[in-house]
Amino acid sequence: MRKIWLVVLLCVPVALPLAPLPARAQTGSPATAPADWLLAFVDVETTGLIPGYHEMIDLGLVMTDLEGTVIDSLFIRIQPEHPERLSEGARAVNAFDAERWQELGALPPSTAVDSLGRFHRRVAGDRTVLLVAFNSWFDAAFVDHLFRSQDSSWRTLYHYFVLDIPSMAWAMGYRDLTGAELAGRLGVTDEPHVAEEHTGITGALLNVRLYQALRARGRDPVPE
Repeated sequence: MRKIWLVVLLCVPVALPLAPLPARAQTGSPATAPADWLLAFVDVETTGLIPGYHEMIDLGLVMTDLEGTVIDSLFIRIQPEHPERLSEGARAVNAFDAERWQELGALPPSTAVDSLGRFHRRVAGDRTVLLVAFNSWFDAAFVDHLFRSQDSSWRTLYHYFVLDIPSMAWAMGYRDLTGAELAGRLGVTDEPHVAEEHTGITGALLNVRLYQALRARGRDPVPE
């Protein structure tokens, strides 16, 4: 008698990592086709310092051309899913309170992502946009986690390079690592440091002023 072997394949579900959506295509570069590019100066406030554990609670974004001329801006508050994770350090900086955020019209994460996408499409159109931040790894990480929480990717809106203002200043000889210090050195108006008035949009507008001042300095010697 022939033996018949029965092989049973078990299909076990495996959690796969979220596949990134394709990046926006662009033609030319900021050097060869500057009119096809824009800058998005971004600043975020969060419930703490750990992306993926702490969450974004507001976002300010100012869109400019490559010269730093303001085109439009957006400010949204976001209601985090885990407000209990708020750190005391974050509370001291941005005065987050879950009930107050609801009263101020904070959006759920899904609506926040949709709002950001609509703003981008209306203002940028087909132009390629570079994110610019003061602490670029921090802001980009929280933007990334916000989009991932909605099974999306920030790469559908922005180029994968992210520009960093302190790095621009560092190359010119400035060694100031906070916005307030660099604002004082460059002679530009700082943002408010009262927690209730300190938001993503005040930070994004400061980033624009710092960028404009650095461009104006150009190759001039760094003041002592």
